[in-house]
Amino acid sequence: MQNYKRSTRVGEQIQQEISKIVQEIKDPEFGFVTITGIKLTDDLLSARIFYSVLGSPEEVKRSCQILEEQLKHIRHELAVRLNLRRTPDLTLEYDHTPEKANRVFEILENLKKEDQK
Repeated sequence: MQNYKRSTRVGEQIQQEISKIVQEIKDPEFGFVTITGIKLTDDLLSARIFYSVLGSPEEVKRSCQILEEQLKHIRHELAVRLNLRRTPDLTLEYDHTPEKANRVFEILENLKKEDQK
């Protein structure tokens, strides 16, 4: 069995729980939000939550606002669901990786079309 740092194991568990909590947010303006990653400090006191939103720029902006408004609720729910001595402070960070990946695929597709001409 391979040894992992405790912060890595706890981080994975926190990511799974936050993903579930985010899915439970009931707001008609809340878009399709995906928790893409987490960076937890070794002392387990602070966590950066990376997320992406699928939708138009307006939907992305509104979903980001709703997520920020729900941050205290998310932290509270996390404390209830996980039995940690201290629940980490959470900060949200929008993950631009999916958008960048789409842009790269578009460029590759355009190059492929130009080669076929």
